[in-house]
Amino acid sequence: MSTTFESATALIAADPAGIQRADSVIQSLNLPGSGIAVQDPATGETIAHVPDHDVEAALEAVAKADKAGAAWAKSSLRQRADVLHAWYNKLVAHTEDLAHLISREMGKPLAEARGEVKYGTDFVRWYAEEAVRPAGNFRETPDGGASLLTRRSPVGLAVLITPWNFPLAMATRKIAPALAAGCPVVIKPATLTPLTTYFAVQLAIEAGVPEDLIQVITTSKSGAFSEAVLLDPRVRKVSFTGSTPVGRQLLNLASQNVLRSSMELGGNAPLIVFNDADLQRAVDGTFAAKLRNGGQSCIGANRIYVQDGIADDFVAALTERFARINVGSGLGTQTELGPLIDDRAVTQMQAYTDNAVALGATLLTGGHGYDSPGNFFAPTVLDHVTEDSDVAKSEIFGPIAAIQRFSTETEAITRANATEFGLAGYVFTENLDRALNVADRLETGIVGINQGVPSNAGAPFGGIKQSGLGREGSAEGLEEYENIRFYNIARRDTAQ
Repeated sequence: MSTTFESATALIAADPAGIQRADSVIQSLNLPGSGIAVQDPATGETIAHVPDHDVEAALEAVAKADKAGAAWAKSSLRQRADVLHAWYNKLVAHTEDLAHLISREMGKPLAEARGEVKYGTDFVRWYAEEAVRPAGNFRETPDGGASLLTRRSPVGLAVLITPWNFPLAMATRKIAPALAAGCPVVIKPATLTPLTTYFAVQLAIEAGVPEDLIQVITTSKSGAFSEAVLLDPRVRKVSFTGSTPVGRQLLNLASQNVLRSSMELGGNAPLIVFNDADLQRAVDGTFAAKLRNGGQSCIGANRIYVQDGIADDFVAALTERFARINVGSGLGTQTELGPLIDDRAVTQMQAYTDNAVALGATLLTGGHGYDSPGNFFAPTVLDHVTEDSDVAKSEIFGPIAAIQRFSTETEAITRANATEFGLAGYVFTENLDRALNVADRLETGIVGINQGVPSNAGAPFGGIKQSGLGREGSAEGLEEYENIRFYNIARRDTAQ
């Protein structure tokens, strides 16, 4: 095993002023002094406790949301839009508070946390604008004997289950279309990062959202929560972002009452770099696709395929870029890569690295944790990774760039599609025909072409195969919370 570059070993400490700002936001939430502990992944310090709600509390939340939802469903489209615009303005006004809170509880660097606030608030603004543009249609039947009027109505009470990696954006991406469609909400954020959701909902209520319309439930008993709530007849919709195994369990529960279901599940994203790619563009895009959120992203580049002719130059440039990254607390002023979410993730990254090297991969930089508090793992580049390596078969969710090489376009596509997942894929080439042809042949719901961050509030985010069903964002995201109804209006010829 040879190491071309040595990653920096000194971790950047948090800025005390940043900690103070985040903690002042936490204090404003008036959370209990006991319950589920929330920790700063950069230090392991407990920074707050959130309620550990039981099943009875969850069902009470369903009752409150359902009662409030009756009036909200009858509200005008303009009223919903105005409230969402007010919430958007509140969120934007508290950008720094939200960013510091995200960094404190999740660990991402402040620059990325500010980016998440921008991304998350974009969904609120999008659906504030989309709320007043309801879909519908008026048409004649083919035989001319009647007219068909199609309309949309709220699907009903929506249960939203969000992950820990984007604590604001995953909440707003679900809450905003639900409110725009006229639905009440019960939201269960991940217990690792629940504080941002509590704060965002507090701002929503200040902005004019009826107080009982959004209910936040935090619980250590996720299975009991899901079973009780999804089997309640008042619930008509479930939206989940998380792992495929949990998604399957939720779909099984949802089938009992035939709930409308949106599932954004696991990924194993291929990223393909062809010989004719612009080298700097490809390196920049791969860096973003791999290290955004510290690699803890469902659309993060997982299997990096590089064509033989450009591979050596690409690997050298990417490795040099990884080796210069400043690692430390997300609240450190110079931090570029924060901690992983917990110590289990660090153990997993080390296991991936050791397994890949044992099977023939070359470790070029990183490949180690740090002898310090916090859940840190060095940005890592592995070259010549074999297809039977664990890191090539798993959703990495960490800062490891696992590079494989290929010769032909057909080979790259075949290997890229050899997975049960189909969330995102990436293509880097300066040939437009190749870019579009390869994108068409990739079995994914999302394709980034010459860019590493394809997500956008105006785009229908979601996967195929075992990566889920339904879409979030765009007009399609609003439809997930609407019933489509049609009226058949008989017509009679009144001509004398």
